[in-house]
Amino acid sequence: MSKINLNKIVIVVVIILLITSFKVFGLEQYLSLSYLKASREKFSLLYAEHQIPVIAGYMIIYITVTSLSLPGAAVLTLVGGALFGLGAGTLIVSFASSIGATFACLASRFVLRDWVQSKFGDKLSAVNKGIESEGAFYLFTLRLIPIFPFFVINLVMGLTKLPLLTFYWVSQLGMLPGTMVYANAGKELAKVDSVSGILSPGLIFSFVLLGLFPITVKKILAFYKPK
Repeated sequence: MSKINLNKIVIVVVIILLITSFKVFGLEQYLSLSYLKASREKFSLLYAEHQIPVIAGYMIIYITVTSLSLPGAAVLTLVGGALFGLGAGTLIVSFASSIGATFACLASRFVLRDWVQSKFGDKLSAVNKGIESEGAFYLFTLRLIPIFPFFVINLVMGLTKLPLLTFYWVSQLGMLPGTMVYANAGKELAKVDSVSGILSPGLIFSFVLLGLFPITVKKILAFYKPK
């Protein structure tokens, strides 16, 4: 058995163990909105006393959740806004979510390719066509208006030829407006009873603007491209 195959097996086993532990020990309860709302004051006091360790711990948790494609990223983004405020929360979540997404893409490309192909192969054709016709802008559009769920985009993009560095910076840029919206909603976490509860009229309008943004950019690019 080659060293590369052995490394792949070890990585797959580690991923399976982490996901299994998450399920077996019921860790998803700690990523629920109700738990995080109830613990917000405790986390706020902890953050006031130990800012750097709390930020580091939060980012590690966020990166782990997103890299393993576990549920809870939306709730964690709300918590980031509630705990760190709009500016710092947006910045911290932006880097954590982009790094986690890149790890998921990396695992898909080099370790989980066959599994991702069998699971999401029906979506790969549409993604490949989009990448061929629009390049990185297609990923940018998907990040602004996710036709597919966040984790599916991460995994399917791993099967394309898009460079990982491009995947990272386009994802970070494309997810930034949505991250800001969720972080802003997180500032009022105590008033939110469910993730869907953040869709107030003002936030719905924000998402409409997000939807129009890539179309506007595409039109501008099409106008300047011949020149």
